[in-house]
Amino acid sequence: MTPLLITALGLLMVATAFLSGLFGMAGGLILIGVLLTLLPLPSAMVLHAITQMASNGWRAFLWRSHIRWRPVAIYLIGAGLALGAWSITRYVPDKPIALLLLGLTPFMARLTPRGLKPNPDSIWQGSFYGFICMGLMLMTGVSGPLMDTFFLGGNFGRREVVATKAACQVASHFVKLVYFGGIIDSAATLDPLLAVIAVAASLTGTTLARRFLEAMTDLQFRTWAGRLITTVACYYIIYGSWLLLAPYFQSAALAF
Repeated sequence: MTPLLITALGLLMVATAFLSGLFGMAGGLILIGVLLTLLPLPSAMVLHAITQMASNGWRAFLWRSHIRWRPVAIYLIGAGLALGAWSITRYVPDKPIALLLLGLTPFMARLTPRGLKPNPDSIWQGSFYGFICMGLMLMTGVSGPLMDTFFLGGNFGRREVVATKAACQVASHFVKLVYFGGIIDSAATLDPLLAVIAVAASLTGTTLARRFLEAMTDLQFRTWAGRLITTVACYYIIYGSWLLLAPYFQSAALAF
């Protein structure tokens, strides 16, 4: 990468870490989309994992008194089962499929029947979401939109949503780092300088967001988080669909 591109990526990482620090979501969704455009999928996943481990780890530390540890433990049960399943198949999706899945995940939990309202304290629901979210993490790089909807469905305040989700995400991104950095057949490597920049940018953006989160109300938090996730998700559905269908359009044009 050129110095200019590395600088631009660093600024983007600060901005996306700020978004994640403010809403506990969305920043990682935006960042992985950019990285998938610039890098091979395994390399994008490894860099994203390091960035998000730093961002979520620092966020979990800043809000450690608000972490709900029972949902975290339940989530990790499902995540462990998903890692075992994916380690057997070693599946790595194409970029268009990954982008489409990125866009579709925010809507998955919204399609859940009203009688099955998400309950983060439920053992079976937490394990199920842990398995699905970890599977999405290994296919798309993120599981935040689905996890966001799950935690927003519970009786959590905005600080508890941000803190508890951050603790879950640290473990999830560590698993992703291990998977794409060592388990799959074409494991990725990463420039140490880029890794240092990613960590520094993540810590900076997360720290800057804390004061803004304190100033928000729970209603503002839920309203703007939902709007942001929906907007970004729709963009990835359109972009992924275009990448998937563009070769067919080109073939049809050449045929005429």
